[in-house]
Amino acid sequence: MADAQFKQRIEDALENKILRGALGRFVDTYSDARVQAYEGYDVEALRNQVAEVKSYAATHLDEMIDKFEKAATARGAKVYRAKTGEDARQYILELAKKQNAHNIVKSKSMASEEIHLNQTLIDAGMDIQETDLGEWIIQMAGQRPSHMVMPAIHLTKEEVADEFTKHLHRHNDPEISQLVKTARVEMRKKFMDADMGISGANIAVAETGTLMMVTNEGNARLTSTWPKTHVFLVGIEKFVNNFEDASAILQMLPRNGTCQQITSYVTMITGQTPAYYPDGTIDGKEFHIVLMDNGRRKMYEDEKFKKTFQCIRCAACLNVCPAFQLVGGHVFGDIYTGGIGIILTNFLNSEDDSTNPQNLCIQCGRCDEVCAGKLNISEMILEIRNRIGEKKGLPFTQKFALDVVSNRRLFHSLLKIASKAQLPFSKGQSVIRHLPMFLSGLTQNGSLPTIADVPFRDVIKTIKQDVKEQKGTVAFFGGCLVDFVYPRIGEGVIRGLNEKGYKVTFPEGQSCCGAPASYMGDRQNARKSAIINIEAMNAEKVDYVVSACPTCTHALKDSFRDLVADDPAMSKRAEELSRKTFDFSKLLYDLGGLEPGGDGKNVKVTYHDSCHLKRKMGVYKEQREILTNIKGVDLVEMKDSDRCCGFGGSYAIKFPEMAGPILEKKLNNIKDTGAEVVAVDCPGCLMQISGGLDKSGSSVVVKHTAELILEKWTK
Repeated sequence: MADAQFKQRIEDALENKILRGALGRFVDTYSDARVQAYEGYDVEALRNQVAEVKSYAATHLDEMIDKFEKAATARGAKVYRAKTGEDARQYILELAKKQNAHNIVKSKSMASEEIHLNQTLIDAGMDIQETDLGEWIIQMAGQRPSHMVMPAIHLTKEEVADEFTKHLHRHNDPEISQLVKTARVEMRKKFMDADMGISGANIAVAETGTLMMVTNEGNARLTSTWPKTHVFLVGIEKFVNNFEDASAILQMLPRNGTCQQITSYVTMITGQTPAYYPDGTIDGKEFHIVLMDNGRRKMYEDEKFKKTFQCIRCAACLNVCPAFQLVGGHVFGDIYTGGIGIILTNFLNSEDDSTNPQNLCIQCGRCDEVCAGKLNISEMILEIRNRIGEKKGLPFTQKFALDVVSNRRLFHSLLKIASKAQLPFSKGQSVIRHLPMFLSGLTQNGSLPTIADVPFRDVIKTIKQDVKEQKGTVAFFGGCLVDFVYPRIGEGVIRGLNEKGYKVTFPEGQSCCGAPASYMGDRQNARKSAIINIEAMNAEKVDYVVSACPTCTHALKDSFRDLVADDPAMSKRAEELSRKTFDFSKLLYDLGGLEPGGDGKNVKVTYHDSCHLKRKMGVYKEQREILTNIKGVDLVEMKDSDRCCGFGGSYAIKFPEMAGPILEKKLNNIKDTGAEVVAVDCPGCLMQISGGLDKSGSSVVVKHTAELILEKWTK
């Protein structure tokens, strides 16, 4: 759980309209711009290629380092292997002292930020000048980068002009072209006086000892060529084997990072280069390469995180993240920011530094979709969350709630009590719009549905299933919301599957899928829920297992296997459950879908894609075809239909201040379609979106695909 100081930083960021505006404009345009940048390219083929070449280098790491060092040394470079950040700092500091370097220029280097290199050199009395424009602005402002590629994205031109005025002691107008011109003049002085240059690298080519820098400004070249001593600080994850392997990265990095076809400069440096001095003398440049570990091997040797070596630091994961868009990297991250930043911070800085920021991940999975190296970033963050939970424990109230949820009988008994206790708050209606005192946050962004008078587990006993030619049996996993809040979804599931010749059963022993425990960092209770449900669903005795909640489906198909992997007998049953589990729309589609039919009453419907259904299971076409086969349904697409609605399970409760603005974007996109109905396949999304619409006074209703089948489809 985030601490009070961190929560205050969130509030401060949310109240910063300039920050919200800058990040919002960039993130809102990024996806379309990225698509345009990749026109004519097979994006997935490039992603696969990047993942392959980076994975190869990682699995041959010591070979890459040896090969690189041999090639670089043969060309006049001095290569130092730094095990820790302290080793790297001390080597560069001692080199600067030895060279009597006082004036140092630096091109952009996140590795130097990681080890706080600037402060080490400043403390030794040296003048350090950042030469990347964004980094220089940040240096003047006394801040740290808020984005790995665009460090000053959170500042306006007016704020930058003020920093220039204050730092240069003369007035600067907020005209971007003039500010750039001023920066060029000031930088040139620094380059001419520089005794040493320090650079970071995007790629290290093992075969030739070549280092590549991908930039949009000329400062990196000047940093590497003008001073008589040049130092590269390079993380050991930057290796590729040869130039051919580097080509895929060079194609992806600008497109994924800044939506450019190509950056302005691709600089390749192989070995020592001549240094030309004003007096006409020519001498060999002092050329040093520091290859830094600083926790990278530990990260790679961890089976859950070894793929991080496939990251090319494009920062696309930041560019699509709904949480990052709201608060930026000064809140969502530490030295490294955003989704990948949480993982890097955890290993390269400390677990403590990642503890608060990792809570902001809503687990929407958009980062996984765009990652150039095909990392499953959201799953890695979830693993960090669970490790922190195991090590530090959860707050008492959270732990108590999860203990209750994982106790099936107690949980169900309390829900029955709650169905009676809610009456004073619902006032006879189907929603609760206001809760008192400390519970008020639950209705901050929208109303809540009431608990059903009769849970689905009892409703199903009253349903006469009309199966004319029975082909088999399907076990229905209801999940908490369908079972106790939205039983009509379950009725729709029965209607659709009966039509395909399958009888639906509801195993009584099923309980919460354990996702709330897993997403809050309580692996112990998640495992307990997995075992309860593996035993209850008894997948061996049915043809299929179906859920109408993608989060539950993902738990049954994927999470349970990991949670019981250490128990061979239970693991075998989990595999069988996984093999037979489908989300409702996917199973109905695979069984042939519904024949065209319906009540013929025209209704304009738009569709919201749930994060788990689209990104974890790749299901997004199937439900649309089912809906368009219902006569009278006019399906219109909304903008960003797969943008998270802000529910995220417990996220909307833990961070209502974050969930609210995310939901607001979704509601605006719904409104723009002019639809009367929003179709969803996730009960959690249904609750979040319908609550927000009700709170705003909208007449638009939200229905699960199964409900629409129940209400509108007829032969």
